[in-house]
Amino acid sequence: MLSSDPTPTVAIVGAGHAGGTLAGLLRQHEYEGHVVLFGDEEHPPYHRPPLSKKYTGSEYVQWLRPQSFYADNDIDVRLGDPVVRIDRADRTVTTAAGVTTTYSTLVLATGAAPRKLTVLGSDLNGVATLRTLGDTEMLRDAVHSNAEIAIVGGGYVGLEVAASARAHGCNVTIIEREDRVLSRVAGPDLAKALTTFHRDRGTRILTGAHVAGFIGTDGKVNGVELSDGTVVPCALALVGVGAVPNDDLARAAGIICEAGIVVDSTARTDDPNILAIGDVTYRMHDTLGKMVRLESIPSAVEQAKHAAAVIVGASVPQHEVPWFWSDQFDLKMKMAGMVSPDATAVVRGNPADSSFAVFHLDGSGIPVAVETVNAAAEFMAGKKYIGNHTKIDPVALADTSISLREVTL
Repeated sequence: MLSSDPTPTVAIVGAGHAGGTLAGLLRQHEYEGHVVLFGDEEHPPYHRPPLSKKYTGSEYVQWLRPQSFYADNDIDVRLGDPVVRIDRADRTVTTAAGVTTTYSTLVLATGAAPRKLTVLGSDLNGVATLRTLGDTEMLRDAVHSNAEIAIVGGGYVGLEVAASARAHGCNVTIIEREDRVLSRVAGPDLAKALTTFHRDRGTRILTGAHVAGFIGTDGKVNGVELSDGTVVPCALALVGVGAVPNDDLARAAGIICEAGIVVDSTARTDDPNILAIGDVTYRMHDTLGKMVRLESIPSAVEQAKHAAAVIVGASVPQHEVPWFWSDQFDLKMKMAGMVSPDATAVVRGNPADSSFAVFHLDGSGIPVAVETVNAAAEFMAGKKYIGNHTKIDPVALADTSISLREVTL
């Protein structure tokens, strides 16, 4: 254990998926010390992915645990009063309301925040981001009123929101400054297939389009102005241009941060009494062989498991191959590894059939990433090949008449 205190306290700052998972895991590991979970929001931990996928339904809120779980497991949940200061010398955290708590082990699970556009009109009512449960209210109202929606940013969140809004009959325009959607996170083949799929279902997608500002009347947005003078009309402008780590608290305490809070393979920071997990962390990944900041639920859960093992003195599990998922219309997408521009893409299946996979092979024929659409077997095989560094025959891989078991060399 990290502390020899007779009655140790684990203070977890951040009640998102990472922090909420860790609190539960500690009790599953029969940790007998105090567990205090601090959350900025008024809500207990919930699943964030449905915010962009199922926000229009009455059951879009999915709690991470039943409301009674925390009291039943003696987890002290403190909501709506964010931690604003860490005193590493005294091992205390202080909240905005001035409440100070002593910790034996501190775990920072502060997540990430939507990147903001600093352009004219960005403060207009109706210019929104999507990260928290509260953020969904404006979006849900716009969809239910059949309003026109402009989405700035063609990433996964933007595409997911577009799919849900189109399914409810809204006119949707995606504005992407790069020459294709998903330019930072996916390969060209998947991006092309998704663009076609969305456009066939009525989503307007503008690429190579730069936002000059937002325009409005009486303080309410009614359009997005592009650099070429084009105005995209809208009643709601959703900005989804990436996220930045919430590492200000750590930086103020002198904890080493780069592209997030720097941690080792076991979630430890440079302070022996402080760990960090989830979207806020920047770490060396065993499978990928490089420093990364991963924004995904599987990564958050994995790091929560690492932190729990460190705190209770158990063996820390190995890193798994990073993976992600996205639901758009009737497409179930799963991706593993990380796409590299230097890799060779091999398409297995026909994108026109809405069931295919794209394997990305390095110069030795070893997969570094796989992107799948309605192709569960290809996802599982690709994830396994990446983790085992299995060399693949690209010609055989592209031939769907050859089984996945027979494509290895």
